[in-house]
Amino acid sequence: MNKKRVFVAGHRGMVGSAIVRQLSARDDIELVTRNRAELDLTSQQAVSEFFATERIDEVYLAAAKVGGIHANNTYPAEFIFDNLMMECNIVQAAHQNNVQNLLFLGSSCIYPKLAEQPMTETALLTGMLEATNEPYAIAKIAGIKLCESYNRQYGRNYRSVMPTNLYGMNDNFHPDNSHVIPALMRRFHEAKLNNDKEVVVWGTGTPMREFLYVDDMAAASIHVMELDAQTYQDNTQPMLSHINVGTGVDCTIREMAETMAKVVGFTGDVVFDSTKPDGAPRKLMNVSRLADLGWRYQIELEQGLATTYQWFLANQANFRA
Repeated sequence: MNKKRVFVAGHRGMVGSAIVRQLSARDDIELVTRNRAELDLTSQQAVSEFFATERIDEVYLAAAKVGGIHANNTYPAEFIFDNLMMECNIVQAAHQNNVQNLLFLGSSCIYPKLAEQPMTETALLTGMLEATNEPYAIAKIAGIKLCESYNRQYGRNYRSVMPTNLYGMNDNFHPDNSHVIPALMRRFHEAKLNNDKEVVVWGTGTPMREFLYVDDMAAASIHVMELDAQTYQDNTQPMLSHINVGTGVDCTIREMAETMAKVVGFTGDVVFDSTKPDGAPRKLMNVSRLADLGWRYQIELEQGLATTYQWFLANQANFRA
């Protein structure tokens, strides 16, 4: 049997590693991966040479420079440049080497800060972006339009999925540059060990957020990638190549933090610092299109947090931090 050669760009990241875990269980796929030392995805020449020699059949473009509010505020140039370079290089090289199928992973931050909730795919480019992560969002919007443009001009099958806030195994637990769930998990864990009386959380605790466990995201990505063209076309609007991926359920940051404290076993007070930024007031995805395409999430927040915390405890010596 000829195996399909599938390149997962960003296979060491949280989403890429989850996609690899699921695809590696299949006997019809030969995975192709490269770490950063082996392949610089921001180098057009290196990416072009890689595709020219590796006979890739399919691409999951999960590689990205990512981070939370602090990282986005601190490194805006790197966030827009690195992400633009990676997606441009990979999409162009895939096309030049006749790769017909590619899945680009974006982010819910592509939508306007004050987009009507829940956010539908049609909200794209209808208003101002949230200021703290605008450079990253612009890069991800460019990735969507890149895929759309190659589809329109060359008849490619380059699809895009826009996940809500993700968390899970292989997340980045850096105390400053991580997203809200891994940052708080580490903070609550260390507070428990130190017998601290309180944990301080940025913001008022009132913003609403939707969270999706990374294994669910991987399953959704593979589902969308492998939909036949007719099914996909029947359930998407012409020239609208991206699909929201999420739970369709949200909670306040306060509710998430209290659930986190329960999972970690922290019994002190949870205090909110209202002098710190909140970000967007609410970010909830309308996932009806994905539901029409036959996929729904499986893992609830408390279950996902518990699984993530067990992974955190087992991997503290070498997690990405």
